[in-house]
Amino acid sequence: MARSVRIYYSNVSGRVAFNFNINGFDITNRSTVLVTAAPVEIHAPPGLGFPSNFPDEARLNVHGPDVRVSNVVPHGPPAEATGVEFVLTTDAPTGVAVTITLLEPWETAFRVAT
Repeated sequence: MARSVRIYYSNVSGRVAFNFNINGFDITNRSTVLVTAAPVEIHAPPGLGFPSNFPDEARLNVHGPDVRVSNVVPHGPPAEATGVEFVLTTDAPTGVAVTITLLEPWETAFRVAT
């Protein structure tokens, strides 16, 4: 069964790498994860974090700046904490809602000569 977590980042600008460790998720280097992202309006003064009443189900903004996710890397035991690294790239400074979804581990790897 798939499991998801949502993270809100404020004022993401340009190309930025993130690492999010997730306790309670069975993520390893063989895990399959999907990471999606979209702009979201976060009304909080810079440096003060989120307001305490920030809605968990905030409406994402399809008409905001473009947000792209790349370089998604799951990681876990025994060498590292359980989590996911990824890169967000935005066309303009914006709040970003990221959803990480853990699927079943991949089953077979193939090496293809180029």
